[in-house]
Amino acid sequence: MKVLVTGKGGQLAWELEQTVADNVELFCLSVNELDITNQQQVNEIFEQYSPDLVINAAAYTAVDKAETDVENAYAVNALGSEYIANACKKREIKLIHVSTDFVFDGNKTTPYQTNDHVNPINVYGASKLAGDIKVNDILGSEATIIRTAWVYSQHGNNFVKTMLRLMDEKDQLGVVYDQIGTPTWAKGLANMIWALFDKVTNAPSFAHSESAAIYHWTDAGICSWYDFAIAIQELGIEKGMLQKSIPIRPIPASDYPTPARRPSFSVIDKKSAEEASDIMTVHWRKQLSSMMDELKN
Repeated sequence: MKVLVTGKGGQLAWELEQTVADNVELFCLSVNELDITNQQQVNEIFEQYSPDLVINAAAYTAVDKAETDVENAYAVNALGSEYIANACKKREIKLIHVSTDFVFDGNKTTPYQTNDHVNPINVYGASKLAGDIKVNDILGSEATIIRTAWVYSQHGNNFVKTMLRLMDEKDQLGVVYDQIGTPTWAKGLANMIWALFDKVTNAPSFAHSESAAIYHWTDAGICSWYDFAIAIQELGIEKGMLQKSIPIRPIPASDYPTPARRPSFSVIDKKSAEEASDIMTVHWRKQLSSMMDELKN
């Protein structure tokens, strides 16, 4: 079984490479090898590799930069997704497309369901939603869309590694307490995708129906960025990755203005993904500890 993964160099693509099964022939391509905004290149790569499944993990994820770099954000997240979906349809290839909790506005106080109303409040979320809509319209049930949030890994740049660095350098930190969500260890997300892969590839091929399957996936539990930072410091000291404890103050998001608005609540419900994949979510703190063990070693 041949699987093509876009977005090599990103956290999820890296973890997909680390966790791939022996019976999968994996082609993981970076933006230099496959620029998904180049339609001709997309078609040439699909002809060259003839994959049985595509996992689109490529995305423009610079949330604040996207507010002024609108054209590029839409080029990657919307147009690139459209080109991938069209190439899949032409060759009857199934697609797993990775999306975001930022398609929601954060006004709920209970976990978002897969069929809840979408209403992004920043360019990043709007551009990802535009891509999701293209994927759904072009491929229908031959596409699986997975929304995730607060992704981190031992690979690449992320909140966990930034916090460890700042905790080592600074005498104190202020971290936002009024944005609530759930972290996602990219390795756990990769394992769930590979579990879904078996179900997706064994399903009847191109019995086209109207809608893509949509799943939500993060780790279990909920926290604020402040709670997340506290846990990072506690585990960092426990594991010998930090030499000292510093004061961490909870601050409102209004004290840390950013170009892009963020949802104040972006917890997503994972039940349907657990049922479809037969993988149960693990609490975010346990996943954080496991990732930090890997990072240390």
